[in-house]
Amino acid sequence: MIAWFADIKFLYPWVLLLLIVIPLLIVWYIFRRNRLRPAITLPHLPYSKPIVPTFRIRFFHSMFALRCIAVTALIIAMARPQTSSDKTDVNIEGIDIVLSLDISSSMLSEDFRPNRIEAAKDVALKFIEGRPQDRIGLVVFSGESFTQCPLTIDHRVLKELFKEIKSGIIEDGTALGDGLGTAINRLRNSKAKSKVIILLTDGVNNTGFVDPMAAADMAREFGIRVYTIGVGSMGTAPYPFQTPFGVQYQQIPVEIDEPLLQQIATTTGGKYFRAVNKSKLEKIYDEIDKMEKTKIEVMSYSHKTEEAFLFIIIALISLALELLLRNTIFKTIP
Repeated sequence: MIAWFADIKFLYPWVLLLLIVIPLLIVWYIFRRNRLRPAITLPHLPYSKPIVPTFRIRFFHSMFALRCIAVTALIIAMARPQTSSDKTDVNIEGIDIVLSLDISSSMLSEDFRPNRIEAAKDVALKFIEGRPQDRIGLVVFSGESFTQCPLTIDHRVLKELFKEIKSGIIEDGTALGDGLGTAINRLRNSKAKSKVIILLTDGVNNTGFVDPMAAADMAREFGIRVYTIGVGSMGTAPYPFQTPFGVQYQQIPVEIDEPLLQQIATTTGGKYFRAVNKSKLEKIYDEIDKMEKTKIEVMSYSHKTEEAFLFIIIALISLALELLLRNTIFKTIP
């Protein structure tokens, strides 16, 4: 009952100012009763029994209380109390996204901090956190490719699997076509309104069974858009080599097949990006995030119910009880 009353809103809340009448009525009633009280002083007799008020005397003031309840209820009714029941329908048209990540040994180059692969993982994890409504999957590739995590809305599991990947867990090389083909296989039966692959690599296709452009044509047939990202500084990059004297660094040339990555993106309706540092990579993911927005439609309904009738009933019952008591039990009491 308390929760129900707390939900009440008034169409004319200013009418409630009339409730100031109630304390004025109480003051008037007390003043009037004092004036009507007989001013007769009786002597005090030590052995006389005290006069005990009867039931009728004790409850005589209940009639005034009922009148106050009736007036209060009528004022509340005049203020048009209403309750509302709200309903919200949320329609989400999510996007299915597969991240295809190159984990070949060249991704250990340290032109990104701490290296390319860790920087790519860090930026991708932030991207995932910003898309809670979408199904996202993860494919990794080097000399071959495999699915690290299928499409899922459980991003907690996805992020845990993301953290486990590292260079060297599969045969080395850059099977760009295989990495793209595996990602396509994960999306080809998707019913999402938009299907996207983000393909990140730092090298040139040099192994694998699938031709990259054949995979791009396949993606186009399935309505999959591919955004390609080439990571690596211009010129050379420091690469750590393990030697008997510890880790030694050598500058190795950065070789990215940009024309191929550009062609894959163009064929599928996507876009090619070049990231020369982590900051640039973050901006690229932000741009993709803005281009691939999840559609969320929220429709709210509100139904208002008039509650004045309840307070009118309370007022009528209170007045009826007062009249009944005044003409029966308290009929002979002034």
